[in-house]
Amino acid sequence: MSTEPEHFRRNPRQVTVAAIQMSCDWDAAGNIAKAHKLVREAAARGAQVILLPELFEAPYFCIEQDNRHLNLACSVDENRAVRYFSDVARELGVVLPISFFERAGPVFFNSIAIIDADGRNLGVYRKSHIPNGPGYQEKTYFSPGDTGFKAWNTRFGRIGVGICWDQWFPETARSMALLGAELLFFPTAIGSEPPPALPVNSRDHWQRTQQGHAAANLTPLIASNRYGVERSFQDPEGLFIRFYGSSFIADPTGAKVAEAAEEGDAVLTATFDLEALAQLRNNWFVFRDRRPDLYGNLVSLDGRVPAR
Repeated sequence: MSTEPEHFRRNPRQVTVAAIQMSCDWDAAGNIAKAHKLVREAAARGAQVILLPELFEAPYFCIEQDNRHLNLACSVDENRAVRYFSDVARELGVVLPISFFERAGPVFFNSIAIIDADGRNLGVYRKSHIPNGPGYQEKTYFSPGDTGFKAWNTRFGRIGVGICWDQWFPETARSMALLGAELLFFPTAIGSEPPPALPVNSRDHWQRTQQGHAAANLTPLIASNRYGVERSFQDPEGLFIRFYGSSFIADPTGAKVAEAAEEGDAVLTATFDLEALAQLRNNWFVFRDRRPDLYGNLVSLDGRVPAR
């Protein structure tokens, strides 16, 4: 009678993730309270790693150039959302990546603190890719992140977290996957292009881009967006963005397994077996068959292979 070799045996590692979708206004305390309510709902549904949207403490102030918005920034130790949700994470026993506007000495970053299930801050990732265009004028406020891409060992698995514009670059997801991320998270603030641009709805393009990251890396991806119309503080009758929600969770083949509407608060959940996902990646060999010796042009801006 044959017995299965010990190294053939699989120990399932089930983890339930959640994507939170919400609207934001200038009542920071109210935004935190709404986020808390939705986080508790996700935890009650079994979620263990819960993602809130990008910069959820306030409206998306980057719609305009106004240096007074720099007064929103503070250090990670001073940020009230990070402090508040550290206690929530400890109470509920969940992992909470918390997006915040970081001030570090004389410079500012679009950052995220990774709060583990015991309430500890495992560290900060600073957004690497900083957009600048009509309505998304982030270069006014944020320096390019200097942390590099990261993966974090949490109670419920090793996770990678990028921030919004990072999600349009395949290098972000691949870098986190190479660092061992078992799940990819992207907090987001994205919607229509504001006037006077031609009407553009990037919703489907936005989703498909990230679905491709999940599929290419055989790693589930969780994206949380805000929703609702937000207007420029300087020009409330002119400049506005309609954030289109549509938060979603993609499985390791890129298929959407949960999706929110374009409007309305939402809590999306999905459960994955991290051990089964590891075996899936091993069976597809996409990491074995990589050719980094041929990718030299990827580290230059113009696509030329650097001279040796």
